[in-house]
Amino acid sequence: MKDKTLKKKKHIFRKIILLILGLIAVFLLFSFIRHRVLLEREKDLLNPPGQMIDVDGHKMHVYSVGEGDKTLVLMAASGTVCPSLDFKNLYSSLGDEYRIVVVEKFGYGFSDTVNQPRDVASILSDTRAALSGAGIDGPYILCPHSYSGLEALYWAQTYPDEVEAIIGLDMAFPDAYNYTKGGVLVKPYYLTQHGLIDLGIGRFLPDSYFLPEGEFLSEKEEKMYIALVNQVTNNIDVANEASEAKENAVLVASGDKPDIPMLLFLSEKKLDGSNELWKKVAYDYAEDRSYVSFVELDCGHYIFHYEPERIIEEINTFLQDLDQ
Repeated sequence: MKDKTLKKKKHIFRKIILLILGLIAVFLLFSFIRHRVLLEREKDLLNPPGQMIDVDGHKMHVYSVGEGDKTLVLMAASGTVCPSLDFKNLYSSLGDEYRIVVVEKFGYGFSDTVNQPRDVASILSDTRAALSGAGIDGPYILCPHSYSGLEALYWAQTYPDEVEAIIGLDMAFPDAYNYTKGGVLVKPYYLTQHGLIDLGIGRFLPDSYFLPEGEFLSEKEEKMYIALVNQVTNNIDVANEASEAKENAVLVASGDKPDIPMLLFLSEKKLDGSNELWKKVAYDYAEDRSYVSFVELDCGHYIFHYEPERIIEEINTFLQDLDQ
């Protein structure tokens, strides 16, 4: 009797599990088909606002505004979906005085996804080729956010005549990667996120979850941003880039520190649970440089979403001082 009862319970349990798995499969199929339908509808939204430049047989998006004497290159953090929109509240004001350029790396924004090596030398080569193809010559004032700080430092090390100054928008320095997680799981982590997006799971979350902080995008730009979220989030290029972060940091750390003017904004970002450690890494890197100034901001890592007016004011003062 007990055996029959046990077998019956197991049979019911298996049916429940199969039912749950079936419901999940139906949901995922529905999500995937819905996602593909919406991607087709969103195609008309994805018209690049800047130039599409041929780089090694693929297309990179270069967006520029302004006609000033100084050229500022805004460089996005790892995984920023659409840098040409993300930086809008900076270039919409700075473009009145300077030439502002946003180069979207492969896998970002309107640029192609190419699945190529994302070591810092390759990334810089692409950036320089895109600027050259767009007819935008140096010297440049590099404005890196977060991970792109490695590219900016490597640029100044490798082509010092092209870099007039660095304005760090809470940029990363090599030693920061001594305190971040890495290893073989980085790439699968990013690709799993992209896989969920590709299944359409992200469409069940509110748009506000993905949009930049603040209200600086128009309604049309918000729709464009969300359309890109559902195409490029944490794709193979972003995953390759993230997986090579520690190696890139070691390479940059092995080079000489650029002795050029720097304006370094710092946020309350944490390393190992401490925001003081994030700041310490920056101060330690710059301690023996001759012309470096710091501005600490009591806000999150995407500082230009939270404090654009203060940042623009400090940048204007810094660039005016460069001319004197």
